[in-house]
Amino acid sequence: MMDCDKSETANLQQEFEWVLHQEIHKGLDQIHQILVECARRFPVQLYGHDNSSKQDKFVLSIPADQLKCVVTLTGDSITHADINFKVTRQNSATMVRTTIHNEYPWKLQQVQDAANHLQQAIYHIDDVGKNYKFKSSDEVLHILGNILGSLQRGRTSLIVPRKKTMDDLIKSRNMKSLAPNLSEDLAISFYIQSHKLIFAIYQLVYSHGEMKYDSSHAECSVPWLNEVLVLFTVGLQLCQQLKDKICVFSQYKDFTVGSRSSSPLAP
Repeated sequence: MMDCDKSETANLQQEFEWVLHQEIHKGLDQIHQILVECARRFPVQLYGHDNSSKQDKFVLSIPADQLKCVVTLTGDSITHADINFKVTRQNSATMVRTTIHNEYPWKLQQVQDAANHLQQAIYHIDDVGKNYKFKSSDEVLHILGNILGSLQRGRTSLIVPRKKTMDDLIKSRNMKSLAPNLSEDLAISFYIQSHKLIFAIYQLVYSHGEMKYDSSHAECSVPWLNEVLVLFTVGLQLCQQLKDKICVFSQYKDFTVGSRSSSPLAP
């Protein structure tokens, strides 16, 4: 029985060293290629690619002429927008018109945040030289954990927009991009949610002595966002698969490169 344990230990040790020396670098290289491809899709300067001059035009609207917004998206900013929407005050409807001009663009911080996290994930891989010899599963798991964390934060930046209060929206620096300015009971917002650009309007209303707000929104699909999210997801899946493979060996604490322990393995 002891001889079987020794044989199993030796076989697992050999497989462990093969995974460390071969599979990890192969897997990291594959993830790196996916993430660089993702970086190419971003309309900002990122990892040697500069698409900050890329322009897309979108129309966001809802029926009955309640809201219509024609925007030009350049890089990570809205550089032009014609905005028209109806508001109701004291039972009468009023059409509000305002614009955004290139001199004062509306910044979509989510795009830059996601790009920063993506670049950090790529740098975590770059920091590992192609000829580097890993010494333990813990070392690999630490690196993979850093990559996974950066990718998860980047993907979340695009999928889950930060919640803001009405006061935050009204005082937002982006609101200064509007010409003319809106009245104090109105605020607008542009944000990313998954593969969509969303335009939202908020109006403060007083009802039965209590202040509330009404809102309406329009949305459109942004093709490059969909591509970016797919590549983020593929990168996360590949990284998690590599981590799972290493976790199989991490339960055997005596495994290190060059180890030939003859002690039976304990789960």
